[in-house]
Amino acid sequence: MPEPEELKRLRDIETRIDKLRKARAPASPKADGHTLGQAAWRMVTELVAGLLVGFGIGLGLDFLLGTQPWLLLLFTLLGFWAGIRTMMRTAKDVQRRSEDAAARPAGERGEQDRG
Repeated sequence: MPEPEELKRLRDIETRIDKLRKARAPASPKADGHTLGQAAWRMVTELVAGLLVGFGIGLGLDFLLGTQPWLLLLFTLLGFWAGIRTMMRTAKDVQRRSEDAAARPAGERGEQDRG
């Protein structure tokens, strides 16, 4: 059985190691288990998808109704607007999760980011 002096010395060492880990722990670049690069690609994809869906609907309606190019332009702009809104919502969500992760103690961030 370890002596009380050894136990005290081990606890002191553990405390110093924890302080060093907290001081050196980088802020986590992850948001919801994904890197920020993946979140950026998701936002770009959402914008392009909105544009393509709007373009497709506008092109189809123009073809059916013979109103070329007015509905194509209108729905392309609406698709762009919808893509921007979705992209901004994703950016706010990523920012909120990043702030939540930064607010947690460094020990919890490290354990959860690895798992």
